[in-house]
Amino acid sequence: MTNRERVIATLTYEPVDRLPIVHFGFWTETLEKWANEGHLTQEEARGWGDGNPIDAQISEKLGFDTNYYSCFHPATSLWPGFESKVVEEMPDGTRKVLNVDGVVVLQRPGATSIPAEIDHLLKTRADWEEHYKHRFVFTEERVTKSWVRVNDKMVRWDEGGLEFLQRGERDYHYGLHCGSLFGRVRDIIGVTGASYMFAEDDALFTELIDTTADLCYQCVKFALESGAQFDFAHFWEDICFKNGPLVIPAVFDEKVGPHYKRITDLCKKHGIEVISLDCDGCVDALIPTWLANGVNTMFPIEVGTWNASIAPWREQYGKDIRGVGGMNKVVFSRDAAAVRAEVERLKPLVELGGYIPCPDHRIAPDAEWDNVRLYCDLLLETFN
Repeated sequence: MTNRERVIATLTYEPVDRLPIVHFGFWTETLEKWANEGHLTQEEARGWGDGNPIDAQISEKLGFDTNYYSCFHPATSLWPGFESKVVEEMPDGTRKVLNVDGVVVLQRPGATSIPAEIDHLLKTRADWEEHYKHRFVFTEERVTKSWVRVNDKMVRWDEGGLEFLQRGERDYHYGLHCGSLFGRVRDIIGVTGASYMFAEDDALFTELIDTTADLCYQCVKFALESGAQFDFAHFWEDICFKNGPLVIPAVFDEKVGPHYKRITDLCKKHGIEVISLDCDGCVDALIPTWLANGVNTMFPIEVGTWNASIAPWREQYGKDIRGVGGMNKVVFSRDAAAVRAEVERLKPLVELGGYIPCPDHRIAPDAEWDNVRLYCDLLLETFN
């Protein structure tokens, strides 16, 4: 079987020759560290990207079959983005920067984590009408100017990529990224801003969601009707934290749920059965909305302090819910015993079917190369 066939067969409860061994990419600092240690070349560390040929090289060196997050990404958000510029620079080198979303963020020297949000350009309907609404208009260029992987190269769709996007032409699994129906709205107006807007201007709040979702739908529709074939569909949200959602579940269900249904129905019409969604944090309260509206695969099942696992979800929802993730990546920073214990913990989860273990986010800079290699070797040995 090819890696593409293994991934899809596992997630559709079909027989496989062995479990696919997948990952969710790496921090840039992780690859730099491994290059300095001699495990990778500097070219590999600098040239890596999700699903590109260098990703395949690094995967093979470590023992992974593939990166689950290999997707074609139409431009489903601001087009064009705002021009990034420094608003203020402080004596210690900290800068206030207007980013591409029209959000002022605090950038500290040497920091690599997500910067703090200071201010948001979008607060009122006037802001929406003047600065944002025209940036959410669908054009075919949002799809045809996107990058697509073709065998061992990355080319643009309009430079010959389309004819190669057939399932039989590749051995790697490849998805259609369907965008974000609420996460990008949250990015642009902030968690606090979204809460106030819902309370004070529900019509504008709803219009932001509807406009964003319709743009995603139009991009997905154009991509699918082009004749390109994809193995799975995928959404991104990241709208939960360690204690639960950053949006009221009932509000999310009412305003966002129907948009998922519209897009997932279209994907299923084009033969896509696996529809996954990337959301970190404790997602339990939003799962009913996703399942009811066509999303059937949770990713990356961030273990966190809340001990997320597919096991209680399978008990509650049965085989309707599938999963990719749930492997606690922190063991990569420990020792061989910790890695072995983690693989043992995963055994009964794999036996449930419809589940592929995967590090529960990007592999972090504290990960030891030999521990990641050991993990891949143990998966191959255990689930062959």
